[in-house]
Amino acid sequence: MNELLTYENWKQDDADDINHKIKDYFEMLKWAYSTYPKYDIVYACSFGAEGMVLIDLIYKVKKDAKIVFLDTGVHFKETYELIDKVKENYPLLDIQLKKPGLSLDEQRDRYGDELWKVNPNLCCQLRKIEPLKEVLGEAKAWISGLRRDQSHTRKHLEFINKDDKFGLVKICPLIHWSWDDVWTYIKLNNLPYNELHDKNYPSIGCEPCTQPSLSNDLRSGRWANHEKTECGLHLDK
Repeated sequence: MNELLTYENWKQDDADDINHKIKDYFEMLKWAYSTYPKYDIVYACSFGAEGMVLIDLIYKVKKDAKIVFLDTGVHFKETYELIDKVKENYPLLDIQLKKPGLSLDEQRDRYGDELWKVNPNLCCQLRKIEPLKEVLGEAKAWISGLRRDQSHTRKHLEFINKDDKFGLVKICPLIHWSWDDVWTYIKLNNLPYNELHDKNYPSIGCEPCTQPSLSNDLRSGRWANHEKTECGLHLDK
């Protein structure tokens, strides 16, 4: 394969060949950052447990990598505190906080108070999906911390995926990791992590839409009392 793998020139045989040759997460990251120029590849990070693992791994490969956090304006204070720690511990990373086009006040004036309660899909669209589309607008590939065992919608992930939602190549280095693998890495490497994880919050999103998990389903605390299980960033439609 001579040309850069992009969404526009995607050939499934080329992607299959890469997925077959890549043996592990670190080899995947080295391939990604040696293949795509810095501003052609973005890591969209939520600063969850998987995020801390990927930040540490990425820093070993590309110290000035571009990392974007979707700052909805309603995250937990613990999440913002963690971001400050990461900036101190990994000073060369290009960490950007991307805000939505609508402020919370503007969203309230247009759609009513607490949109996340009455229409969480629209809220995610406005505060997550549209801002990420802007961030990824000029990129060729983006990295995600998705793992196959997180949910049934993620069990078919490969290292390299064609992302029809954003028109990019989506790279998922941690697809074979378990939840225990994630925490083993965090503990062995003494990584900072969100304090809410110690309070039974395995999956942490926006504060109004995240509760402690009451089951073995790691995402059961997200959008409680709604059928919604994904913010939409990782759904094809």
